[in-house]
Amino acid sequence: MRASRLLAWLFLVLAAMAAGAELVRSLEASAWEPLAFGYLWFTIDAGSLNTSQAVIQRYIHPALWDPVIATFLQLPVWLVLLVPGVLLWLLSRRRKQRRWFAK
Repeated sequence: MRASRLLAWLFLVLAAMAAGAELVRSLEASAWEPLAFGYLWFTIDAGSLNTSQAVIQRYIHPALWDPVIATFLQLPVWLVLLVPGVLLWLLSRRRKQRRWFAK
């Protein structure tokens, strides 16, 4: 449980950092400039993005890339990181023990 909580906080911190980067980017451009997940992935490692596209289209299904994954790659980075962060945080939070019988 500690590892999942730590991973949840890591996702949440990275989501906050991505939101901050998008905010700074938008303020510099004087217009809303979303930081897309696909753009960030392409900036970090374009080769792995191209390889994953080729593998998915060739070996899994060609229609999976264009409507599903291409839409996912256009989402803002902060949203892509926030959703798994919140889900992991909810699943790994400490719960109070219930007492079935009073002492």
